[in-house]
Amino acid sequence: MEAFRSVTGIAAAMLVINIDTDQIIPARYMGGPDATGYGKMLFANQRFLGDDRTPDPAFILNRAPYDQAQILLADRNFGCGSSRERAPKALREFGFRALIAPSFGGIFFNNCFRNGILPVELPIEAIRQLAEEVAKSDGQAQVTVDLDAGEVRSPSGCRFRFQTPPALRTMLLNGLDEIDMTLSASAEIDTFRRRDRARRPWAYLDGC
Repeated sequence: MEAFRSVTGIAAAMLVINIDTDQIIPARYMGGPDATGYGKMLFANQRFLGDDRTPDPAFILNRAPYDQAQILLADRNFGCGSSRERAPKALREFGFRALIAPSFGGIFFNNCFRNGILPVELPIEAIRQLAEEVAKSDGQAQVTVDLDAGEVRSPSGCRFRFQTPPALRTMLLNGLDEIDMTLSASAEIDTFRRRDRARRPWAYLDGC
């Protein structure tokens, strides 16, 4: 799993509520179970004017410098809808490392961590301030999202604290998935098994 500690970069604002996973990556572009290239089809219905994939110049991710954005500013319930791991995959392949919204779809929120993206929950007032500061600089002013410090820093230096579920935070900081996390506690698991086997030998098969 891809680790994340902090990112400083361009922030693109899409302050629309209820952006669901089918908007993030339309079903017709999902491909097979191991397919890649989702980033090219990120927000396809909004990014392109038709099936010939002509970029819509009005869409924010088609305009410089936002086409190089690493941080997405969104409104509440981002990533709602169907369970679709390809949605965070598409965001990551496009180049996003952090998403900031007042709330996220639950499954989407968890899947972000497993795809190297940090989802940050902040009040909408803070997000609007970030978007306003970025807009005043024509997108050039950069935002910092720091998982180590647990804070977002605006271009003007304002700091917004956020919290992350402890286990997911540890996973992302160290680039570990659930299996890696379990294996990292193998010594403690072995100690427990030895003690438990002595107490309850009937619960263990021979050699297990």
